[in-house]
Amino acid sequence: MSKDIILTGLRANGTFHLGNYLGAILPMVELQKRYAGEYQINMFVPDLHSFTTPINHEDLFRNTIDNLKLYAAAGLDIHNQQTYIYRQSYIPAHSELTWILDCFAYFGEMSRMTQFKEKSEGQANVSVGLFNYPVLMAADILLYGAKWVPVGEDQKQHLEIARDIGQRLNNKFEQELFVLPEPWQKQMAFAARDNGVRIRSLSNPDKKMSKSISDPKGTILLTDSPDEAAKKIMSATTDSFGKIAFDMAERPGISNLLQMLALLTSRPQTEVNAEWEGQTQYGNLKKAVAEAVHAFLTDLQARLAAVDEVDLMGKLEQSEEQMREATQPVLYRVQQAVGLRPQE
Repeated sequence: MSKDIILTGLRANGTFHLGNYLGAILPMVELQKRYAGEYQINMFVPDLHSFTTPINHEDLFRNTIDNLKLYAAAGLDIHNQQTYIYRQSYIPAHSELTWILDCFAYFGEMSRMTQFKEKSEGQANVSVGLFNYPVLMAADILLYGAKWVPVGEDQKQHLEIARDIGQRLNNKFEQELFVLPEPWQKQMAFAARDNGVRIRSLSNPDKKMSKSISDPKGTILLTDSPDEAAKKIMSATTDSFGKIAFDMAERPGISNLLQMLALLTSRPQTEVNAEWEGQTQYGNLKKAVAEAVHAFLTDLQARLAAVDEVDLMGKLEQSEEQMREATQPVLYRVQQAVGLRPQE
């Protein structure tokens, strides 16, 4: 495992939606196709992150397998020898390193995490896990020396915290305990995206599409029937400007539809914008997007039904055995530095 590592993952605490697919799953498949053989790809399920917010625990294990099947249906080549798929909880070093990193992470910097503020707002009881899960994310990255972690803008702070904590330990113990991930802007350039894709809610486009918020009209689940999904597009909130224009800051509703159309049809955003900007019939754009969504879900759901689960589980278990072995030298080196293991 001497190649530079690309690492990515999505929580398994529910059914994926279109925003997850376009913003995270599709870019990962594209990265594998672009860099196959040149990089090692760690595509893991951060199942320990899954219950930092309330979930149905009875569904978690099955959701993990179903979501991995979705990656395969999306086009991820699970048989590529440089691609590893694994569950975070099956690699004990993740939890062990997290506790060590916790003791070198600061309360103040964790308190400033925007996602913690957003997810804890209005909650009577907020778990310590939600507060410090950026440290677990840092362990996920630092254990493997992953240089490339192409996260969206909402995870930018967490990536930088991973860099800060890793550098802090390197400095304190005067050795390169960790290889640091590249800064976020370099991550976006590496992934060939100017910014992280953030598909918006169809009912409230000021917010992103989310599976953790009750927003059935605004969220297209990948398990929705194609007809149901198309209806959601036709009822999407746009604006009252009267002419189509792409401006995500000022006109997020109509811009969201243009963004979805570009991604679903594999066309440059500028090309799609040029085709539609200035037109006054919002309904025609909605119809085009609805048709693209309908075709996409019809195809994806057929490919998902054809995934061989036995084959997938074989790859998963093999990767987990390899990752348990791969993480031990890094964990042991850190244990030595902090005094938990003898110096050699």
